[in-house]
Amino acid sequence: MENSWIVLALTCLLTLVLLSKFLHSPHRKQNLPPGPKPWPIVGNIHLLGSTPHRSLHELAKRYGDLMLLKFGSRNVLIASSPDMAREFLKTNDAIWASRPELAAGKYTAYNYCDMTWAPYGPFWRQARRIYLNEIFNPKRLDSFEYIRIEERHNLISRLFALSGKPILLRDHLTRYTLTSISRTVLSGKYFSESPGQSSMITLKKLQDMLDRWFLLNGVINIGDWIPWLAFLDLQGYVKQMKELHRNFDKFHNFVLDDHKANRGEKNFVPRDMVDVLLQQAEDPNLEVKLANDCVKGLMQVLLL
Repeated sequence: MENSWIVLALTCLLTLVLLSKFLHSPHRKQNLPPGPKPWPIVGNIHLLGSTPHRSLHELAKRYGDLMLLKFGSRNVLIASSPDMAREFLKTNDAIWASRPELAAGKYTAYNYCDMTWAPYGPFWRQARRIYLNEIFNPKRLDSFEYIRIEERHNLISRLFALSGKPILLRDHLTRYTLTSISRTVLSGKYFSESPGQSSMITLKKLQDMLDRWFLLNGVINIGDWIPWLAFLDLQGYVKQMKELHRNFDKFHNFVLDDHKANRGEKNFVPRDMVDVLLQQAEDPNLEVKLANDCVKGLMQVLLL
């Protein structure tokens, strides 16, 4: 019985190798850019190393400004010059506007429901209009100037109190940025400055969640590039993404419930960006209805 399983495993492996060689055979590479020969199954993933940007730079020196790599079963075009970047980002931008549907977009962005991961189309264009016309218009941004002034004063006061002591300025600037953005997006502070205070979440926890979001949205997840291995979650990234989603969703639900409760006030006027998003979600003339998860996705991006 044991020998039978070994033979079956070797047969499957040989089949995959032969299939990979067939898919990469010369007669199927017509009009494709140059690039390194891919390995069976993994493609060129092994060439990225621990510093992908440097690895890609070295490969571009050898294969040119436009090269073709294979990550698992997916072809990836690499543009490594201003002229080539212009072709993708300006000349043919509509063709290349959408990002691939990776696990990060599914599990950390409400199933591709934010401006970062949403495919180019009606929803993305509508979200862009809302951001430009309703949220980031000059009049509304000017109305939040008092928040920026108050937080600058708070930053200077904290630094003054630490005069003569060694400080890590990065931590204070990170705190200033997060408090300024959160007050602009959410109005009230939904986080506490220390674990002893009563609140939905601590400042450190919120910052850790945002840092984790940036990390998980930039990882190379094997399951994205070799789909038949996705169920194994070999690196544990999908598990981390799901946990991060649960934490964010709990926070977003609390914030939205609180905002919706306040919207019952007479002559209500939006006070922050979340209020504006909720107001837009109620617009019957929207081309694409903003479901609750879409509001959360768009709100989450504003905090990043």
